[in-house]
Amino acid sequence: MTASPFDTPYRGGFVGAHHHFALTVYFEDTDTAGIVYYANYLKFMERARSDMLRSVGIDQRAAKEDGIGVYAVAEAHVRYLRPARLGDDLVIVSSVEQVRAASVHIHQRVMRGAEHLADGRITAAFLGPDDRPRRQPREWVDRFHRLSED
Repeated sequence: MTASPFDTPYRGGFVGAHHHFALTVYFEDTDTAGIVYYANYLKFMERARSDMLRSVGIDQRAAKEDGIGVYAVAEAHVRYLRPARLGDDLVIVSSVEQVRAASVHIHQRVMRGAEHLADGRITAAFLGPDDRPRRQPREWVDRFHRLSED
């Protein structure tokens, strides 16, 4: 069997300094009222952040396996503005706001076309194999700085 373009998972990408990650709202994402359950916005944002890291060349799995460390959400603030509904096509727009020695602050917007549905500010701490905060690899910090300066 030959591979087709449909055998490859969707990947987002950058438009300037903003990473765009598209997804569709499925039945499993909604509550009994037919709107996206509030906690699922955090899942959507997590997928987008993970894809953003992959897009800048950060392999979290390899970093964990090599004993370098991993990112963990230390703080999340989400403001819900409008509900998303079953069948909606959404785009999560992510941008690096601030880079510190052991953390990165990311702003994320959940959009339905031009309509702003949710606004998130996430602090991801970098943890060593001992689960304690540690400095991020210098090349990762440099990549984030380049993104936040665009």
